[in-house]
Amino acid sequence: MAKEFKGGCLCGHIRFTAAGKPLNPHTCSCTMCQRHSGSLSQVWVEFDSQHVTWDGPGGEPKLWRSSEYSSRSFCNECGSTLGAIDDEPIVALVLGTFDAPNRKELRPSSHSYVSKKPKWWKVQIDH
Repeated sequence: MAKEFKGGCLCGHIRFTAAGKPLNPHTCSCTMCQRHSGSLSQVWVEFDSQHVTWDGPGGEPKLWRSSEYSSRSFCNECGSTLGAIDDEPIVALVLGTFDAPNRKELRPSSHSYVSKKPKWWKVQIDH
């Protein structure tokens, strides 16, 4: 049986279950991630889209088209950021929405767009 990772938005309207092996857990400091999250860095965990189900009372999250290949997702009730849904078969979920974000499989292994973070902001990825 595949491992399951559950989570959802602040109000509980949107819930998800992601099954299988998490792909590319990483942090990112690009300008879009900063704006989308309201934070200097965002933590992402990707899954094959076929292994992510939206199982809360709100169904699938609201989408905003953010690039040629991806849409940012959020709860239309509370506004919580949930992640990004790519046209390719990837759903990237933000780590802060997981019920158990401390699971070792979700630990970031790299940091993208380091040059976009403020010089005084230190991001350390322990291996």
